[in-house]
Amino acid sequence: MTDDQRSLEQIYRDEWGRIVATLIRLLGSFDLAEEAAQQAFAVALEEWPQQGTPANPRAWLVSTARHKAIDALRRKQRWEDRGDPDEAMRGLAHKPDTALEEETLPFEDDRLRLIFTCCHPALNTEAQVALTLRTLCGLTTEQIAQAFLVPLATMAQRLVRAKQKIRDAGIPYRTPQLPDLPERLSAVLLVVYLVFNEGYNAAGEGRALSEEAIRLGRILFELMPQEAEVRGLLALMLLNEARRAARQSEAGDRILLEDQDRSLWGQDRIAEGLSLAESALRLGPGPYSVQAAIAAVHAQAQTASQTDWPQIVALYDVLLRMQPSPVVELNRAAAVAMSEGCEAGLRLLDLLVQRGELPNYHLLPAARADMLRRLGRWTPAAHAYREALALATHEADRRFLTKRLAEVETRTY
Repeated sequence: MTDDQRSLEQIYRDEWGRIVATLIRLLGSFDLAEEAAQQAFAVALEEWPQQGTPANPRAWLVSTARHKAIDALRRKQRWEDRGDPDEAMRGLAHKPDTALEEETLPFEDDRLRLIFTCCHPALNTEAQVALTLRTLCGLTTEQIAQAFLVPLATMAQRLVRAKQKIRDAGIPYRTPQLPDLPERLSAVLLVVYLVFNEGYNAAGEGRALSEEAIRLGRILFELMPQEAEVRGLLALMLLNEARRAARQSEAGDRILLEDQDRSLWGQDRIAEGLSLAESALRLGPGPYSVQAAIAAVHAQAQTASQTDWPQIVALYDVLLRMQPSPVVELNRAAAVAMSEGCEAGLRLLDLLVQRGELPNYHLLPAARADMLRRLGRWTPAAHAYREALALATHEADRRFLTKRLAEVETRTY
């Protein structure tokens, strides 16, 4: 890959959401906006190496995409033998480039409008989240399917149906009025959290995505400062992102929480996250606020050995009552292993396996493998690491699991 290609790829990661969100506002069509944006990036790939990267790449891409959309609408008009250009094309043809930038109204943002459009109550939650991840963040359908642990064909069908629903139902592209915000908030928070996790799990190259989620979290906080879960989610993201610099070695390998150099943790973000987490709990705890409290316990420990694991187990007990799920049970089991011993944690994980929970989730066999390794049970640990490796998708996770597998395999002979 050339330097120009790498630069354009970075712009794609950073700016795709803004570009598509602006185009959807202008065009009123998800599909046309995505197609025009893709064409604009294709043109950039051809022209920028010869002409140089524009001073304002996003504005150039939006303008180019706008012209591509005009051409597409004109072709459609000629094909259908219609009269004058339709309203969408007239508006595009006469809209100045300066109008393509984000509006300057307080807390208004095309991306925020797009999230609330995607999270309209007419769509089910899974479609809401998937559509926003696809359009706002530019994640592929395959990536979203992996996040939801569903087949690729299933996710592709959800996305098609969600776009059709928005078009057929005439769902407006706008941020709801304040009285309507609470009912739409749950899905919006889930979207932001999944965006953050996608970037956080991608390690170093995912920073732009995580930062985007944090930025959206701040916008939501400005809009709804009294919503405890908005504060809780922002706190959770800040506390987790504060550890980014310590999560990966120079070679790109994962570094577990207990082995991280805590001097690399971002103290400014930790301080902000702790304050938000505390205020969220005072307003009334919810699932994100409790998860932020768990992250806060880790952040306050000067060393791994000083972590208050019994408190973390207690917080997971609260979270499990609020949000029963096998993933929460898995995390609680890991905390129990640190608090009460690996045998206790392993028993809880084995219950999940017996119930057939999380069959495609690599962290379940990875957690079992780690506990078996700590107990010196090398052969079953190696088997569990192989199972986790077969399910892992992120390259950093695969490298970590491969290294652990090699370590335990030397003990089996």
